Amino acid sequence: MGCISCAIPRFLRPTTTVSPPLKLPFFAFRCLTVSQAAAAVYPALSSPEREEIRSPELVAREYADLNLSDKFCEEVGHVRIRQHVNPLRSSLMVPVEVPDWDDVYKDATLPWMVDIGSGSGRFLLWLAKRNAGSRNYLGLEIRPKLVKRAEYWVNELALKNIHFSFANATVSFKQLVSTYPGPLVLVSILCPDPHFKKKHHKRRVVQKPLVESIVDGLVPGGQIFIQSDVLEVALDMRDYFDAESDKLAHIDHINPTIPCDDEGWLLNNPLGIRTEREIHAEFEGARIYRRMYQKQL
Repeated sequence: MGCISCAIPRFLRPTTTVSPPLKLPFFAFRCLTVSQAAAAVYPALSSPEREEIRSPELVAREYADLNLSDKFCEEVGHVRIRQHVNPLRSSLMVPVEVPDWDDVYKDATLPWMVDIGSGSGRFLLWLAKRNAGSRNYLGLEIRPKLVKRAEYWVNELALKNIHFSFANATVSFKQLVSTYPGPLVLVSILCPDPHFKKKHHKRRVVQKPLVESIVDGLVPGGQIFIQSDVLEVALDMRDYFDAESDKLAHIDHINPTIPCDDEGWLLNNPLGIRTEREIHAEFEGARIYRRMYQKQL
């Protein structure tokens, strides 16, 4: 049986130097078999929903309070958006121009969250709407059509604390972060492109230079939140951050009340709402579970 994993490691930088260095464990969702992951979803659906529901509908339900329009600007339309992009392409190796943060945000001194690979942007929009007066948000995305659509939604919601930028984070992150007037308190990397083939692993977003830039850019006590629905990718990201264990302390060393399994994987998403990929992964599990269930009838 296959395995659905939604890995969410989360780290904190200590406010003082720790000696000897803390070992860096990880938080993430427990890795479940397909049948285990789906069993919690499938029985809760009514019979018609079991047959007709689709994962985009589940995403729409999760983010219903955003009331996002189905109509987008003409530049975006409903054109199919590429799922995979080669970040090593020469045109993507040029650093993005740094914006005037005072023009971007109503208050550019607020604590800042940067989401690397923001995708559709719904997750970040939900957080921005919820924390409109207390935190700023930046979504970095390598697919320009997604950025255009997300910015359309920002304008539609009239939010002044969130911005999306077309950028290759591995090239532009350090420059962007170094110019922001306020403190960088949270960096998230949620379900990045797995680039499964070994020869393409160099394309993965989590590499040593980016990890070092993230750690250096965070204020003391800042957090790193990473997630993958592919166990191999989650473990790969874990290895890179584990190399910074002299500077990062795991959340369970600071707050042992947060529920984790024996290997340090979070049992729940701590940010208050599931990411879109979590929803899709659960849906795929439910779909397979339904087939298993029907065969048993």
